[in-house]
Amino acid sequence: MPTDDWNQQSQSGVAVGYGFQWAILQSKPPRQILAAYSNGEDSWPTGISRGARVLMVDGVDVVNAEDQASVDILNAVFFPAESGDNHDFLVEYPDGTTASVSLTASAVTSDPVQNENEDVITIANGKRVGYLLFNDHIATAEKELKLAVEQLSAKGIDELVLDLRYNGGGYLAIASQLAYMIAGPEQAGVNWNAGEWTANKTFEQLEFNNKHPDTDPFTKEPLDPIPFIPVTIGLSPSLDKNQPLPSLNLDRVFVLTGPNTCSASEAIINGLRGVGVGVVQIGKQTCGKPYGFYPTDNCGTTYFSIQFRGVNEKGFGDYSDGFIPASYDDGGAVVLGCEVGDDFSRPLGDVGEARLATALNYIETDSCGAFSANSFAGEAQYGVRLSAGEGRIAKSPWRQNRILLMGR
Repeated sequence: MPTDDWNQQSQSGVAVGYGFQWAILQSKPPRQILAAYSNGEDSWPTGISRGARVLMVDGVDVVNAEDQASVDILNAVFFPAESGDNHDFLVEYPDGTTASVSLTASAVTSDPVQNENEDVITIANGKRVGYLLFNDHIATAEKELKLAVEQLSAKGIDELVLDLRYNGGGYLAIASQLAYMIAGPEQAGVNWNAGEWTANKTFEQLEFNNKHPDTDPFTKEPLDPIPFIPVTIGLSPSLDKNQPLPSLNLDRVFVLTGPNTCSASEAIINGLRGVGVGVVQIGKQTCGKPYGFYPTDNCGTTYFSIQFRGVNEKGFGDYSDGFIPASYDDGGAVVLGCEVGDDFSRPLGDVGEARLATALNYIETDSCGAFSANSFAGEAQYGVRLSAGEGRIAKSPWRQNRILLMGR
């Protein structure tokens, strides 16, 4: 991708759009395109909310149009390239009502960390449950995650529900930091002494091919394990380096997942399980990307070639088909949890939304409850382009992989 675009998006999350993310449940006729989540808390444009389904745009039938000219128009509208583009949408809300909505594209800054519950959820058995919506491992997430965990810690939560259903990944260092903040220093193997820290457990070990068993061929450095990082590293603007991170010291975490939970997000699951922190997976099978890369700039273009696989403290990294929620945990790609479809009828963070409700029920009763895998509209083909026939174009690689920077 163009280096200027890469720098802008990965550092600040700025991209042209309407202020929210589309979920494409079906990319070819009969298409299903819904609004999934806003780029910032409470920042939905007028007339749009989670679950709003698009029926027509600028007079083109979104659901049924098959000719290539119409498809080209739809792609230009749903994936705008320029700020100022204005389009008219006919949308249907979850309650069956419809409305005409005008949307104008602009340069939108994504808010990667959102907690839609202002207060901690207290359930019937008295446990206090925190909910954290985390959508992108971009630079600004470092500071936001630190603040969010400080707030959750101050509220004295007993359990955490981490919503990664739309998080395709990004910087691996941020995944390591969040995993540390969930697990705490003892479980993460971090030792503090006079303000300095050392680590004796692995968050992720990089594996290259058999020609490079001991040395990173990109940095030429020894292949030392990536630890659970307990301090800030200065990715976020205005955040000084080497500030101690807060920790929740939880022995388990509930992770909401789907097929758009990729790479750096999967590394959180894998890294925590590697040191014995329990993960209960609620949702659907993740995308399956134990691979990563160093972004490489050349003459104004940044390239992303797959260079390594990541494994955890136990040496496990074989989840190229994704992590799968099930009634048992096999220590590998099968994770204890509940298979639940994505519920577009309620806002993210609503205690009645199927995946969050299932997590809360599991905390209270140790069972999955009433929601099933196929209760809802379907799973989003997140970021794919629309087509008259076969063919999909995935979203930008920086948003669905694990990215290492020089020096990690």
